[in-house]
Amino acid sequence: MSHILHFVLALVVVAVLALLVSRDRKSIRVRFIVQLLVIEVLLAWFFLNSEAGLGFVKGFAGLFDYLLKYAAEGTNFVFGGMNDKGMAFFFLNVLCPIVFISALIGILQHLRILPIVIRAIGTVLSKINGMGKLESFNAVSSLILGQSENFIAYKDILGQMSQRRMYTMAATAMSTVSMSIVGAYMTMLQPKYVVAALVLNMFSTFIVLSLINPYRVEKEEDLQLNDLHKGQSFFEMLGEYILAGFRVAIIVAAMLIGFIALISCINALFDAIFGISFQGVLGYIFFPFAWIMGVPANEALQVGGIMATKLVSNEFVAMMELQKIAANLSPRGEGILSVFLVSFANFSSIGIVAGAIKGLHEEQGNVVSRFGLKLLYGSTLVSVLSASIAGLVLG
Repeated sequence: MSHILHFVLALVVVAVLALLVSRDRKSIRVRFIVQLLVIEVLLAWFFLNSEAGLGFVKGFAGLFDYLLKYAAEGTNFVFGGMNDKGMAFFFLNVLCPIVFISALIGILQHLRILPIVIRAIGTVLSKINGMGKLESFNAVSSLILGQSENFIAYKDILGQMSQRRMYTMAATAMSTVSMSIVGAYMTMLQPKYVVAALVLNMFSTFIVLSLINPYRVEKEEDLQLNDLHKGQSFFEMLGEYILAGFRVAIIVAAMLIGFIALISCINALFDAIFGISFQGVLGYIFFPFAWIMGVPANEALQVGGIMATKLVSNEFVAMMELQKIAANLSPRGEGILSVFLVSFANFSSIGIVAGAIKGLHEEQGNVVSRFGLKLLYGSTLVSVLSASIAGLVLG
């Protein structure tokens, strides 16, 4: 019963916070929000509780285990067996496999398999969420291609999009994660929470955006999904995706070095001056949100600190913090926090998304930069909603 009360309270809080910044409350279509919510709860139960759902997760995780083993072959060749000796564990075991996964995504894109998948799933979603087909396609392509690469698929129509539509496109990219990085998450979190979060975030995004940024699509823009890397040879494409994967790995590594060092420095400073770490202060700020999501009260302060860490740094830093305290958390607390962490909703993503769009269309990139904080606000509410739904079905 307490799970249901927490869930209802979380729904009310998310709805109120979304409505506070809503652009046009009169255009909100409650029917679509309700049906999205019902479907999302059922999917959460399927992936986290049912035998069939857990079997699917096991198969999905097994696939990534195989891929990570193949990725290790390339890593070991370059780094001379350092991987097997446990040296530079995070970079070699977590980040380097991104290069291989990125290459596979490029091959599937080049063979025109991904555009077909994106169109098929996007078409079904557009019937459910009440949004345009473009928004639905974008939700799927963001998940597969990533928040930067994704916008190349829409480069020919970016200039035609309204500000409202650009907000939806950018917020969707920030609220999901890239499949190329999912393998890295699975080395740090339980796979079932990663898979559940991938699906839940997509539906939570539609719900939150239907409240914050409601609008009707009168005329669909032409979709240009098949234009990505058009005219490239197979090996040109492959080289591009391999380098793109390596860039992601290096960028994540650089950000981890900088953020972890900075947080350690600030923690020490706060501890010396106030007798409490910076993350401890953030924990108090996010404590009520952790509790509302369904985290047990005695764990909510620690969980709140990690939630805040993710917001001000990135999900990798937060996942590393979770690993340190996972043994002290209940399965319920760990599951809710894990689902919350699987998204790109953090301050650095504002620059990544805006920069990616600006590189393709400067004016629209500037538009996205202007509502950057609102993007982060909306995508954080998406994470709160997904984690709350996980909390409803977790024991």
